[in-house]
Amino acid sequence: MIPITNPAIEEYLFALASRYDEPVLKAMEVYGRKNKFPIIDRLVGSFVHLLALSIGAKRIFELGSGFGYSAYWFAKATGPKGEIHCTDGDEKNKKLAKDFLTKAGLWNRVNFRVGEAIRTLKKSEGLFDIVYNDIDKGAYPEAWEAAKERIRPGGLYIADNTLWFGRVAEKKVTDDIAPGWTEAIREHNEAIYQDKDFDVTLLPLRDGVIVARRK
Repeated sequence: MIPITNPAIEEYLFALASRYDEPVLKAMEVYGRKNKFPIIDRLVGSFVHLLALSIGAKRIFELGSGFGYSAYWFAKATGPKGEIHCTDGDEKNKKLAKDFLTKAGLWNRVNFRVGEAIRTLKKSEGLFDIVYNDIDKGAYPEAWEAAKERIRPGGLYIADNTLWFGRVAEKKVTDDIAPGWTEAIREHNEAIYQDKDFDVTLLPLRDGVIVARRK
């Protein structure tokens, strides 16, 4: 794997991000570390929060919500009238999200559905200000195809893990977490960059975050 950011830089950035310290957020981060549950963590969380604020997002769909960590950041950005549509395949994660986000005073902004994320998006109605993607990486190309027509003009598609611990830049991948995942992320990234209906950039933040704006 190829290091994406220097550890000293990450340490510096996390120190700056201590401005966001809140009991519920810290509890969610502790839970993630203890249970080895992958979350976007504070640097990407504060980034997507800023993106949502910058476009005045009120209606957000998450493809893959885990126990509600990313939803925490989005719900804070949308305000009391926000709609955060969460998806996860595990009922336990919904219960955890409800507990954490209730304590944060944000649960009333969340519609959390247990089930397959892409199928749930297809069954949902209307356009969204943001579609956020953090599901199993092998399904990233399908997620992009399902999401791109569901974003309003001026809205954003955001996906985490788009550098995949540097694997996307390796000529020969020898340690993929699951067969085909690196190739699926490459296909996903290339499809977005080739889509003329979107402006796009990929930031080397944490594990890579792609942001595409629908024209």
